[in-house]
Amino acid sequence: MPGRIQKKLADTLNQQPLADFKVGVDNVIFSVDTAQNRLLVLLVMRQQEPFLNYWGLPGTLVRRGESLEDAAYRILAEKIKVKNLYLEQLYTFGGPSRDPREASDSYGVRYLSVSYFALVRFEEAELIADKVAGIAWYPVKRVPQLAFDHNEILAYGHRRLKNKLEYSPVAFEVLPETFTLNDLYQLYTTVLGENFSDYSNFRARLLKLGFLYDTGIKVSRGAGRPASLYRFDAEAFAPFKDKPLVFI
Repeated sequence: MPGRIQKKLADTLNQQPLADFKVGVDNVIFSVDTAQNRLLVLLVMRQQEPFLNYWGLPGTLVRRGESLEDAAYRILAEKIKVKNLYLEQLYTFGGPSRDPREASDSYGVRYLSVSYFALVRFEEAELIADKVAGIAWYPVKRVPQLAFDHNEILAYGHRRLKNKLEYSPVAFEVLPETFTLNDLYQLYTTVLGENFSDYSNFRARLLKLGFLYDTGIKVSRGAGRPASLYRFDAEAFAPFKDKPLVFI
């Protein structure tokens, strides 16, 4: 009986024609505005169907001879100028109903989206005016209905970003070479929320872990006491790689 079922399933599958695919790259580009405690995502306005006049994630179809990562960096270079950047492949979205152009009475081509997520500092990221489409930073908490399945991609990217902060040095990829502990704390609270840890515990635990190097330089910001500048020590961080950090 099981053999007959497997044969029937195989016969059914064999009757389905092979799909023609186009591969696109969609970037979830986050920025951290610590001054206003906002996590932002970069959106562009679509100027053509499908989803005319909808906001969506910056994306492109992959060109001949172009790697997926090169396509992701190309989109970044077309949209923003930034010195410090973290980029990582996120996930592949390929559901049969994710793009209206896949309908049987339409073009009949499947569209895959290989998504990437990036993290930049809001203060450093300079938007490049788009000749065709609008472009803007949107607070993640106030994102409208986006084109295609981009709300799903964004939500997936947001979860990945939170998880990355728990076990990787992603935060140090976008901070300046030297920074104060408050700079670091503000980045974490912007992404994870203010309740993840109070500053005193955050500071004490972080210094105890031993992967921050005190440069001996102090800076004055406002009326408070001068703050020490630190530098991330990648070698000292190595034992903590891929392990949840306790101070999170």
